[in-house]
Amino acid sequence: MTAVETDWRVVWAATLDLMEADVAAAEALLSHDRTVRALPPASFTAPAGMGPLPLELRPRADAVLARQLAVAEALVVAMAATAKQAAMLGRIEDAGQAPARPGYLDCAL
Repeated sequence: MTAVETDWRVVWAATLDLMEADVAAAEALLSHDRTVRALPPASFTAPAGMGPLPLELRPRADAVLARQLAVAEALVVAMAATAKQAAMLGRIEDAGQAPARPGYLDCAL
């Protein structure tokens, strides 16, 4: 392995570490969906001059990608549920504005 290939491997390994930390943070937020947290958005910029992905890191990169795709899908589901809840709350009337009528709010969502 040449010095350049070693440098690429180190940079790729560090980059995958950052990507794994980001996806782990997103997974943690989704697992605690009833807890409100104010986290600053994380930005990711790939380091310059990374070179090609070393073959021995391909399985790890594939695993990170699979986790990212799963989190993205879970976020879509969570956003749809939030939109549904917001629409339901928008239909609930204030008791002082109109005659009371029966309503149902499923707090389990």
